[in-house]
Amino acid sequence: MTATAQSIELLTEDGFRLSGRLWEGEKTTASIGRPMVLIAGATGVPQRFYGRFAAFLAAENISALTFDYRGIGASAPASLRGFDADFLHWARFDLAAALSYCLERGPTAVVGHSFGGHAFGLTQRANETLGLYTFGTGAGWHGYMPWLEQLKVRFLWGIVGPLTTQLLGYLPSRRIGLGENLPLNVYRDWKRWCSYPNYYFGDSTFRYADNVRKVQTPIVAVSAADDLWAPPVSRDAFFDGYENARRKMLTVESTSARPIGHLGYFRSSGAHLWPDVSAWVKGVGAGASSSAGSTT
Repeated sequence: MTATAQSIELLTEDGFRLSGRLWEGEKTTASIGRPMVLIAGATGVPQRFYGRFAAFLAAENISALTFDYRGIGASAPASLRGFDADFLHWARFDLAAALSYCLERGPTAVVGHSFGGHAFGLTQRANETLGLYTFGTGAGWHGYMPWLEQLKVRFLWGIVGPLTTQLLGYLPSRRIGLGENLPLNVYRDWKRWCSYPNYYFGDSTFRYADNVRKVQTPIVAVSAADDLWAPPVSRDAFFDGYENARRKMLTVESTSARPIGHLGYFRSSGAHLWPDVSAWVKGVGAGASSSAGSTT
């Protein structure tokens, strides 16, 4: 089945315009009533990175929406110096706008990657979704990482980040191999929350922990054994905070021929994981349809 992508614009509640792409397969009778998927990306990872996965879903008769958070990819301004954006903007405005767009079209499941799983519980409409299937979402705390990665991360937070952001007014992530350049306050939130063993739940200034705890929809959280930023122990530490959700933690193994790491879930090395996502989406969609059609 051929998948097509249509560029769309999403308007957030605070008036920011985001770039998105809607991926769809051929319209058939099998498409009617089938849920769609919102892909909530990782920090600094542009929506184009998820294109192959979105095309796979569309070929499976599941429409998918990708989008860029403000400040990155096709939603970036001409300059990030002085640009006002932080993680709460990304979650409570940007992801929220994308989620509302999808929910207005029909039943919606969210597929997250790293920050996408953090942001899911910060939206007001998480419990209106069919659930979250997320990859590589963990606490981000250096203590869960192998020692060499710990050194790299401490160097980033302690030296590279402070020096470059003071000089440029943003984090030049592209130069250090960490994806798209990041707005200053996104970098600051990322650094601060990764300093806690349970991410933002350890931040005494964080006001939305109760919002996350109220999430009751199904969650599947997948971590690869070779994911240095979100190994299984890091994933479990974070998802303890989604205490009222129906959680399933899955660990996948990698091989030297097919490493996954933190980004490979959405590359060819992780494509063997995608049919499980498709089956899960169809399953939760069918379950919701059955519940809606039942009478008491």
